[in-house]
Amino acid sequence: MEEKPNETRPQVPTWVWILGVMALILGVQLWLSGRFSGPEQISLPDAMTRVKAGQIESITVTGSRLSLGLTDGSELSTTIDARSSLEESLSYFNVTEETLAENGVELIINDQSGWNTFISIFLGIGPVLLLIWIFSRGFRQMQGGGGGGGIFGFGKSRAKNLNDADRPTVTFEDVAGVEEAKLELEEVVQFLREPEKFVQVGARIPKGVLMVGPPGTGKTLLARAIAGEAGVPFFHISGSEFVEMFVGVGASRVRDLFDKAKQAAPSIVFVDEIDAVGRQRGAGLGGGNDEREQTLNQILVEMDGFDNETNIIVMAATNRADVLDPALLRPGRFDRKVFVDLPDVKGREAILKVHARGKPVSSEVSLPDIARLTAGFSGADLENLLNEAAIYAARRDQRTIKLPEFQDAFDRIVMGPERKSRVMSEEDKETVAYHEAGHAVVSFNLINTDPVQKITIVPRGRAGGYVMPLPEDRFVHSREYFDDNITMALGGRASEEVFFGRVTTGASNDLQQATRMAKAMVTQYGMSDLLGLPTYGDQRNSPFLGQEWGYGMGGRDYSEEAAKAIDEEVRGILHENYERALKIVRENRDKMVALAEMLMDIETLDREMFERLMNKPTDSEPTLDGALA
Repeated sequence: MEEKPNETRPQVPTWVWILGVMALILGVQLWLSGRFSGPEQISLPDAMTRVKAGQIESITVTGSRLSLGLTDGSELSTTIDARSSLEESLSYFNVTEETLAENGVELIINDQSGWNTFISIFLGIGPVLLLIWIFSRGFRQMQGGGGGGGIFGFGKSRAKNLNDADRPTVTFEDVAGVEEAKLELEEVVQFLREPEKFVQVGARIPKGVLMVGPPGTGKTLLARAIAGEAGVPFFHISGSEFVEMFVGVGASRVRDLFDKAKQAAPSIVFVDEIDAVGRQRGAGLGGGNDEREQTLNQILVEMDGFDNETNIIVMAATNRADVLDPALLRPGRFDRKVFVDLPDVKGREAILKVHARGKPVSSEVSLPDIARLTAGFSGADLENLLNEAAIYAARRDQRTIKLPEFQDAFDRIVMGPERKSRVMSEEDKETVAYHEAGHAVVSFNLINTDPVQKITIVPRGRAGGYVMPLPEDRFVHSREYFDDNITMALGGRASEEVFFGRVTTGASNDLQQATRMAKAMVTQYGMSDLLGLPTYGDQRNSPFLGQEWGYGMGGRDYSEEAAKAIDEEVRGILHENYERALKIVRENRDKMVALAEMLMDIETLDREMFERLMNKPTDSEPTLDGALA
């Protein structure tokens, strides 16, 4: 079977080879010296004495080794001086070949063949060659095998240069949902392909392009698309690969990287996660002379130093642009900042179409509907959604991916896997049903909440049940929006209090969400009449994020009086909206009972069933048949 290029054979460790060669040499030496099971060794004088005494029947000479055959059939062995011939050694003891013949000793001389000579030479210089090989291999490993690592290769860049064979096949057609970012980056490719077009009008090619956006929005994918379309050498490296524990290594690697890029110019250098090395200088606990800052200084010099005529474009990606050094972000270094944000509904639909290529998606599945359902999803989340749906289809032995698979995949991603093994008691089931009914009914009676898409009391992840809204893309949020969503979050606890006269731990996550929103209203958005417009507690003001060390370290930049006022205001917002939730639950008691009974009966309701129940006259019987009629 022909081996595929991408298949890798198991690598034998170096120490195995060394031990094997040493064992081979030792074995050959022992074999030639006859030490495994060879005859008894005697001295040459003793051998000559036995010859004169007539105890020797034959002598076989092989090089400097003498095999002595005794008259009793046994065998002895000895050696002669390697520096003298056989005749000289025998004459030293007044023994000649004639003497041997007279004593009835047969003399057999074996000529050393070329193979024996080779073995002798190998055994003489083999150990030396083995040591040279060990040292040379160890030296190469210390240098990183030519790849930039190891003791003597710390200063070498580990960036990979994508040649035509390794160049990604991704193009801009494979990137969707970030059309504005694509236009900016397509212009960069044009700079490299047609520089004369821009030089004629006095335009300067950008030195750097920084892609900023949340995780999973496609920053690295856009870089791969540029590598596939630009047609110029493309060097890519991670920001963390610059820095080692030894001082000066990162700066040396930066110099080596840019030297390689200059030799291959015009070229592109892409640094992924640049915040690992580009954080603001002069802050934190390490002082201003640490390894990371020296690396950053070298990057700044290479991007815009005295030698600024290089035809290199530096691209970088980060989701923490707020901690980058200002010198790195100024024009002349990163001239362009491309914001790769979460996609809107049209962008999500386009991304779903890209990832649906080659997958047998059923015609009943509406990608626009799924795009509306997945507000807040990144490109990576949407790709994962399609993959999970395909896994569900394969698990159910289906040839196409249908709508239930997408719904199950969405629930798994948002809430976690379904916990079928968890058996709830009737009391817990009733509590969860009324809790989720409280969320849904309160949400239905508010203006600024998202419509309810699904209600279920089937446990998923850490939740005993949940209400899934159909989120809408919003770019600004009003105070009324926050008030209504806090009220909706507290609807489950309000329902427990109204119907059972007690509260449970099921509302713990709801309380956390409501508190976060209330605190953001007071400290970040200026929505408090008491505290007014100032913001409080800038979390970015932390030395561990590359910011200044000083007053307000760790986000506390306000007085104790302000902290007390914030606590009181947050508590007031939560109390006011909790009273609203209690009022809505009491006013819709009949619909709450009907909805809870339906949930205990069929466990899951979709949007159509829920809205049909909520729009039914209140004087009807709260039965399942009546609700679905």
